[in-house]
Amino acid sequence: MPRIPTPELERLKADVSVQRLVEEAGIVLKKSGKDWLGCCPFHEDAEPSLVVTPAKNLWHCFGCQVGGGPIDWVMKFRGVSFRHAVELLKADPSLAAFADRPVKRATARALPAPVSLDADDQALLDDTIAYYHTRLKENPEALAYLAARGLNHPELIDTFRLGFADRTLGLRLPDKKNKTGEALRTALQRVGLLRESGHEHFNGSLVIPVFDEAGHVVEIYGRKIHDNLRAGTPKHLYLPGPHRGVFNRAGLVGQRDIVLCEALIDALTFWCAGICNVTTAYGVEGFTDEVFECLKASGAKRILIAFDGDEAGDRAAERLTPRLVEAGFEVLRLKFPAGLDANSFAQSIQPPERGLRLLMRQAHWLGGVTAVEPEPESLPDASLPQQPPESAVSVPVAVPEGDLHLEYETRRYRVRGWEKALSAESLRINLLVSRGEHFHVDTLDLYSAKARAQYIKQASIEVCEAEDTIKHDLGRVLIALEQLQAERLKSQDAARGHVPAMTEAQYTAAMALLKSPDLMSRIQLDFASIGIVGEESNTLVGYLAATSRLLDRPLAVLIQSSSAAGKSSLMDAILSLMPDEAVSRYSAMSGQSIFYMGQSNLKNKILAIAEEEGATNAAYALKLLQSDGRVSMASTGKDPETGRLTTHEYCVEGPVMLFMTTTAIDIDEELLNRCLVLSVNESREQTRAIFALQRKRQTLAGLIQSAEREDIISLHRNAQRLLRPLAVVNPFADELTFLDHKTRARRDHMKYLSLIAVVALLHQCQREVKSVEHGGKRLEYIEVSRTDIEIANRLAHEVLGRTLDELPPQTRKLLSVLHAWAPPNRADWRFSRRQLREHCGWGDTQLKVHLARLVDLEYLIAHRGMVRNSLDYELRYQGEGEAGASFVLGLGGYDDNRSGWGTNQSA
Repeated sequence: MPRIPTPELERLKADVSVQRLVEEAGIVLKKSGKDWLGCCPFHEDAEPSLVVTPAKNLWHCFGCQVGGGPIDWVMKFRGVSFRHAVELLKADPSLAAFADRPVKRATARALPAPVSLDADDQALLDDTIAYYHTRLKENPEALAYLAARGLNHPELIDTFRLGFADRTLGLRLPDKKNKTGEALRTALQRVGLLRESGHEHFNGSLVIPVFDEAGHVVEIYGRKIHDNLRAGTPKHLYLPGPHRGVFNRAGLVGQRDIVLCEALIDALTFWCAGICNVTTAYGVEGFTDEVFECLKASGAKRILIAFDGDEAGDRAAERLTPRLVEAGFEVLRLKFPAGLDANSFAQSIQPPERGLRLLMRQAHWLGGVTAVEPEPESLPDASLPQQPPESAVSVPVAVPEGDLHLEYETRRYRVRGWEKALSAESLRINLLVSRGEHFHVDTLDLYSAKARAQYIKQASIEVCEAEDTIKHDLGRVLIALEQLQAERLKSQDAARGHVPAMTEAQYTAAMALLKSPDLMSRIQLDFASIGIVGEESNTLVGYLAATSRLLDRPLAVLIQSSSAAGKSSLMDAILSLMPDEAVSRYSAMSGQSIFYMGQSNLKNKILAIAEEEGATNAAYALKLLQSDGRVSMASTGKDPETGRLTTHEYCVEGPVMLFMTTTAIDIDEELLNRCLVLSVNESREQTRAIFALQRKRQTLAGLIQSAEREDIISLHRNAQRLLRPLAVVNPFADELTFLDHKTRARRDHMKYLSLIAVVALLHQCQREVKSVEHGGKRLEYIEVSRTDIEIANRLAHEVLGRTLDELPPQTRKLLSVLHAWAPPNRADWRFSRRQLREHCGWGDTQLKVHLARLVDLEYLIAHRGMVRNSLDYELRYQGEGEAGASFVLGLGGYDDNRSGWGTNQSA
């Protein structure tokens, strides 16, 4: 039995006066202090024993020992049940109290009957639904149930005449002992509204009626609003007999698409989300012939089956599809998450209308009309009136820029901001509609049913046009914009991965470069031609490292120098020779930005960062990406289908070539041992050479050279595009040696091997591509030559020597400057920091750091200077011929002057 809400009972107890009820019953009360006294009507009472206490709104009889509040008085005086007493008090308190004398059990009903006593069966159904409709509006508990199910559209209850059976119908019917009452109850049993026990069939249920074309009730669905029912009590109820009628028949006429649900509450869910072209079967086995014929008569072309996301729903959709296809429909299936129906899915995602609409665009094709499943983006918004594509709107072949203008009959639409809304989940635009001199403009999201409804209502007033017409136009505007969006997204995707086509002449020139026997020398000469002075080893190593993006274990490069020394120019020059599509370049990166770059967007690419300081927050991810070849992160976010919080994994896969610059004197050790460190030449001779080049650029020869620069860049980019990510096999690997006295050499050894491999990879067009079958797969590879190892050794002695050296490159450079500056007889030679600063031109902060490091490692001896708080430095003797150079052991290389493999010991 539906429980009367406690707030409603408390209101009756507080608002209805017991004193007034007693007096309305004809009992004379006399004042006695704070109370009132009278004769009790429930027994022979010579002396007044009935006490009414207005302050507490209670009554009590000391003779028969009964009492209570206003509800108890009505129950006792009128001889009715608790619920009946409540209904009497709600209807009219004076009516509840009026009677000639107390009644033990009432047989005559004081409340008016909601149905005509002589009504036929159809009138009984219509009148009862009208009564249930009024009861729903007055029942907070039933309204709360609707809100909890997301069915809180302001027009829903009146549009579909929803009701609530609260067990008050029987209280308003004549007693069954009465002849009229017996006849009326029998009639209600016959139509299925009362059971043989006399109880209401839909007691405690939300009632959803189904009407025929004339507007008469032909079917009723009831859903219990409480789930804690006695075992065996059904939650879902219908009228006895076969199902009749079509739900929302009027909303199907003239629609191109129709959503077919499994249950009425699911259909109401779609309607509340603005998707009004919806109807329903009566369960998985309840698709009636009447619903089928209505679908055929509606003129629809496509049926979207929105049955529950379970096995029963899938089986029912499969059984239904051939019948619908045979009738000429295109059939699609909305795939709800496992175990969810339309209503539960809508409750799990916010906003529900967006989730349902997205699900409709992603519907699975089951059959009919088209033999190929349509793209999800091609599905129009089923919440709007649809037209065939040919009559909807003609989309220009070229995607327009700026404002979009559409015209339908006398109505003109201007759309702004559509090109910014490149998302499948929103379509926020500024829309102006005009008709003659009248216009309306507003900003809205076309995927929001609420925003559309508000726009339609206001626009129809401003331009003096029917709401249905504006609604129809919005559907056409939406289709046009979705088509334009699809074109823009495709063009963006194509541009992102576009590789420019080469002419035959460009291909021939690029291939000639790759097959050149002096390829390494050509690369160095081309760097000089595009404006790089000196830096022969650095440019060559940087070029090879950038090419190593095609290897499984690419190299990483860090260019270190003081500010304005030319590190950025060096990186720019190297990257300029790489294809644009192979370079992802950033000025800075946030801590988590790398995890959202897409799983394969960095694969075999160069990730260039202008300054290492700009990537400080992303340093951890960059280190892992370089050493492990991939990074992943688990993050909390909303499931796009259910809207619930869930864990998402973001993964970025390599291989990736990392390229950075830095002005930092001290470099993170973890980053340092993963990179090849290039140090820019900061000598005075190099500065003079740069000045000479800068002056030359101002001449006619410089102008001509600038024109040739673009040809060189284009040549190398085309050559790089011809390289393939082949595997490299080193047949001489077992004979190579490497320094092994430090554990960090384990990573440096891999840099050395990768340097050899990338030299071979760059010469792939000069090598035979071999293959081997293994595990049913064909593996292609090229082999390393002795020349490749010689080139790698020459570069490794200089570049790897910096990382294997105990001194950082800049500190080693300062030591070399000191040895060159020192006189032959160094025994008594000392210098101050100021003297050194004037000699080499380095900054004071740099000198402080590097000199302190040389003192700590015992390359210099510090003495207290003559000036207070100053130091003088003495160059410590290191051995004959040391001259401040680094000393690297253990790189195996081929010596042309000897008959076999030798060991180059000095860089």
